[in-house]
Amino acid sequence: MRRMMGAMLAMVLAAPAARADEAPAQAALDRFADTLGYRFAIVDNHPTCPAGIDGCFLSTITLTMPESIPAALPTQDLSLTFGFVNRLPRVESDIFDHRLVNGDLQQLTLKPGAVLKPGASYTIRLWGVGAYFSKAFAMPNAYLAARGLDARTIAATRPVVDSDTGLETLPFVAPMTDEAKLATKGPPDRTRWLTPERAFVVQAERRAPVASGVVILPKPVEAVQRPGAPADLTGGVVLALTGVDRAAVAPALAALARTGVAEGGRLPLAIAVDPAAPTAAEGYVLDVAPQGIAIRARDAAGASHALRSLAQQAAFERGRVKPLHVADAPEYGFRGLHIDLGRNFHGRAEILKLVEAMAAYKLNKLHLHLADDEGWRIEIPALPELAVIGSKRCHDPSERTCLLPQLGAGPDGTGAVNGYLTVADYEAIVRAAAARQIEIIPSIDMPGHSRAAICAMEARYARLMDEGKRDEAERYRLVDPADTTEYRSIQNYDDNTLNVCLPATYRFVDTVVDALAAMHRAAGVPLSSFHLGADETAGAWVNSPACAAMIAQNDGDARQLTPRFIERVSKSLAAKGLRVAGWSDGMGHTDPATMPRDVQTNIWTVVHGGAIREAHDQMNRGWDVVLSIPDLGYFDMPYAPHPDERGYNWASRGVDTHQVFGFMPGNIPANAAMIRDIRAIAQPVPDEPVRGEGRRIAGVQAQLWSETLRTDAGVEYMLFPRLLALAERGWSAAPWTPPYRPGASYDWGDKRVDAAALAAGWRDFAGRVAAQFPRLDAMGIAYRVAPPGARIADGMLEANSVFPGTAIEYRQGGSVWTRYAGPVTVTGTVELRSRSADGRRASRIVRVTPVRTD
Repeated sequence: MRRMMGAMLAMVLAAPAARADEAPAQAALDRFADTLGYRFAIVDNHPTCPAGIDGCFLSTITLTMPESIPAALPTQDLSLTFGFVNRLPRVESDIFDHRLVNGDLQQLTLKPGAVLKPGASYTIRLWGVGAYFSKAFAMPNAYLAARGLDARTIAATRPVVDSDTGLETLPFVAPMTDEAKLATKGPPDRTRWLTPERAFVVQAERRAPVASGVVILPKPVEAVQRPGAPADLTGGVVLALTGVDRAAVAPALAALARTGVAEGGRLPLAIAVDPAAPTAAEGYVLDVAPQGIAIRARDAAGASHALRSLAQQAAFERGRVKPLHVADAPEYGFRGLHIDLGRNFHGRAEILKLVEAMAAYKLNKLHLHLADDEGWRIEIPALPELAVIGSKRCHDPSERTCLLPQLGAGPDGTGAVNGYLTVADYEAIVRAAAARQIEIIPSIDMPGHSRAAICAMEARYARLMDEGKRDEAERYRLVDPADTTEYRSIQNYDDNTLNVCLPATYRFVDTVVDALAAMHRAAGVPLSSFHLGADETAGAWVNSPACAAMIAQNDGDARQLTPRFIERVSKSLAAKGLRVAGWSDGMGHTDPATMPRDVQTNIWTVVHGGAIREAHDQMNRGWDVVLSIPDLGYFDMPYAPHPDERGYNWASRGVDTHQVFGFMPGNIPANAAMIRDIRAIAQPVPDEPVRGEGRRIAGVQAQLWSETLRTDAGVEYMLFPRLLALAERGWSAAPWTPPYRPGASYDWGDKRVDAAALAAGWRDFAGRVAAQFPRLDAMGIAYRVAPPGARIADGMLEANSVFPGTAIEYRQGGSVWTRYAGPVTVTGTVELRSRSADGRRASRIVRVTPVRTD
């Protein structure tokens, strides 16, 4: 089977590009793509909309022709394909026709008789639905194609990595500077960009001191420094283990060694694990004294957590640790991170780096989103097309060698956004995670979000039909060819939903799950949970002959087919000894009586949009509820409302580290006191329905969806330091949380939330985060370096930072960067940026102009 996969991959990649000296038309297309000017601009987020379009925004593409257009360019057969993630009901152009290809993929072709003139500029007006609040919404790698020629990326649309920040930029996107037109959708939205002047005010109110004392993160339940001489760990330790194998704590010992505390010294380090120890699961007691270090825990996880805490404190105190007593255990048993590999791929090395970072901060569940509409990212040996075809995006209209290049992937099938985890990759990740007491939860989204699987299995079907193997071809076909249902998913696909009425669909699910279970067994770590997604299923199957009987059995309501599918797959998973997990919108529509007893549900509705109702309803079913609330835990949302901040913002205009830190998992309604309704509707958030007696959530999970994240550095920027705040809330109680009272409602700024306790907690946390930055640097984590807040009043520049100790630089008129050390006299506009702890990376540059105060 591996040989077959290799042969298929070779076939896909074998088609050679046409040589310019052999193909004048290809050379002409290449030259035109290299010299065509391309500019994308957001004009207005609340214009007067054309008739029939509600809630529109106006954007433009301006194409500037080169001074010489190659004579051999096949203009009448030429198409320009670009990505546009919003609905695009109206495109206005004098010379171009427009059509939606599928998903975000749009295509322009010349109108009959239209001619491209050398040196001319053509502006295409794009009337989208919704809003573009960030430059990062734009998709790169627009491309040109013509029949019989290799498609070529328009050079002007290629992304560029900024050498100072390490982040991807899109030079073809025009600056967004008009706050009045671009910051909101109009009344009643009162969002304002977080300018440096506004950030200065916010950061002054939240100012935190540089950390001292205990810097362990997440914050321990009890941590006391005692008087006396420090324990000198610089000479190393001698290890004594009781009740635990070295392998079970080896990664944590390695982390300790990286701080300079290696084995081979004389200071005793005794680790005792006893299942009867009077600590909670994953809990530990750590005692540091001049004569030695003692760790007691109930399990290997607790012992590892103790070593991680010791490593943090030893790094901060440079190996000479003051006498310390820590008694600690997690608030919640489920502390998770979700990574989307489907939209844009992030490979083995990046995932392993994140696994180590999770262990450092005591997260214990890694939810790997392995497939979506835009990509299949895991090798399934029995179905090689899934990985070979489903993991690659290129310009192949037939989609027999790859998927169409959604999300700015470009036409040539290269680049890091393409790819998949081999069996060996996945097994290595499972082993590395288990060694750090982290459970891998694989996810294959279904029945919606399944376009990559469908396309790959259609390619398999075509191949086997060509070989005359009809029975084998139909064995895994996931669509009914006679289905005439028309639908569009939320991401604008018309073909992304498995047909739940076909036996082949359930055969496919079993084959994939069994393959994943086999990988886990090979890694020595049995598969425990499988996440089936179950969210955002479009209105499919209505006209599928294969579904006629099933629809009739459900009173003619095709919408009931999704719950029936979830129930059937859940039973199948339970029969395999697996725990079923899924997103709350799909899971909530099932009949609890037909579901297994052991169910995990991820609540992903926003605080003001039904999160409380879903969480309490599904908690009362006896399910394990994991809070994945977008306006607290979706880290693909921007850090702040600003056009230069990357990330989607359908759930929140800004999810900063402070907002995540303030999360109150134990009282979901109370979070409305800290989070404004993005719909700008001022009304209290009620508690509905009341959660059952003794019920509590199972835990919390951070989510990172990857539509706009094409680089690993972008992943790390969006995760850190917010993930540290999520780790804190999963491990440590939030003392500002008001007691849960059934039926209570909360409004913005509600006084029942203890603002003083929150402020004090933030000051302590911010200092501990700053103390972690050198450790993140050492791990190679490209965390976000927040731009400084700043203002100029009466000629005096003042600047501040989110986290204490952050280095700030400023310059005037493009001069040399100067370290900011305190208020300084300046003239005119000033540029500022912050620096990472190791000085290697910078924040984005912000600009401030003088304001008189007299």
